[in-house]
Amino acid sequence: MNYYYPYRQDWSSVVQYLNYSLNGEQMVCSMTSQLFHIPETENLEGNAEMHNHLVPASYHRVTALGCANRLQSGEDHESIIKTLIACVQNGLKEDEEITKWLTVMKENAPNNYKGFMDSVIGWQQQTEQSLAIVQQLLGQMGLDMEVENELY
Repeated sequence: MNYYYPYRQDWSSVVQYLNYSLNGEQMVCSMTSQLFHIPETENLEGNAEMHNHLVPASYHRVTALGCANRLQSGEDHESIIKTLIACVQNGLKEDEEITKWLTVMKENAPNNYKGFMDSVIGWQQQTEQSLAIVQQLLGQMGLDMEVENELY
């Protein structure tokens, strides 16, 4: 089992990739929310269900980035690290459901919105990949990736 040693680590790569992930999340949120305001897509199958996972995924990314920024600023409490790890893991779990529902949305989208949905899916892939890189970076830092409780 790895233990956290309270020495200063460089968290800049973690912060960078969390920012990439959050940027992609902003695009997914913006684009899929926009569909609620277009008559042809306002009731697009899968959009409401996808948002049931997008909202907590966004929360987890924002919280993880806040933790990483605090760690980069010199705070070093173990609970910050556990929160960061839990949020990364929970974000990735929510991402699986988001991707599933985005596929449903694309299948049910009017033909003139298929390209739009491909763009959303591309943003989601970048979002997930960036968060997966964060998970790898945390493991490479020697942190214990086992977290006992899940956050909302």
